[in-house]
Amino acid sequence: MEKELKSLDEKLSQLIKHCHQLREDNRQLRQDSIVSLQTKKLLEEKLLLATTRLESILQQLPDNVI
Repeated sequence: MEKELKSLDEKLSQLIKHCHQLREDNRQLRQDSIVSLQTKKLLEEKLLLATTRLESILQQLPDNVI
């Protein structure tokens, strides 16, 4: 009986440790997701700015150059 209890205790300890690791992994993934979304937004803004500047430059060119 004591052997079974010790085995159960070890399994429970492993489960708790695994649960803590999963929580930490989840926290890190959420943080990574936030950073990725911020980076995506910044890149979209830069792309829009570059597109606007390029369109402005193209409008300044004479018609026969395009």
